[in-house]
Amino acid sequence: MSTILEGALYVMRDNVDTDQIIPAQYLNLVPTIPEEYEKLGGYALIGLSEAQHPERFIAPGELKTRYPLLIAGRNFGCGSSREHAPIALGAAGAQAVIAESYARIFFRNCVATGELYPIESAVRLCDTLKTGQIGRLDLDAGTLVVEGVIHRLKPLGEARPVIDAGGLFKYARRNHLIPVR
Repeated sequence: MSTILEGALYVMRDNVDTDQIIPAQYLNLVPTIPEEYEKLGGYALIGLSEAQHPERFIAPGELKTRYPLLIAGRNFGCGSSREHAPIALGAAGAQAVIAESYARIFFRNCVATGELYPIESAVRLCDTLKTGQIGRLDLDAGTLVVEGVIHRLKPLGEARPVIDAGGLFKYARRNHLIPVR
């Protein structure tokens, strides 16, 4: 996978919970079934308030987003421990979330599933960046560049190779930690 991710930003604020990321009524979709995985992506972030997010993450009638880079405030992914949350975002085409902080279980589910990169920002970006701006995320340099402004990000550390591999099981197989099927 490339170390550079580019695309439009989708900006949210604090305490985006897993019910907003993927509401409970869609948890009957099985991510290991390709057509259900695709449907799951079509419901990503459908629980966000339309009043606060008039630009929808997934356009009506679509299954993929035009926003591969998500920006959020504090405590992103709080709520339940559903692994469907990062899977839905990944299925929708999101590649990374850049937030001030994460709920621990959401962060771990991002690493375990390998669906997207949960990157922490040292500063609050959701107050200055806007939905639709184009960002260039350099995972190696730990930077996000938007309109010429460089924003420094915290390193992913040992989680990065696991996400790069596509999740915990793929990483373990690749490194001969578990048998290859």
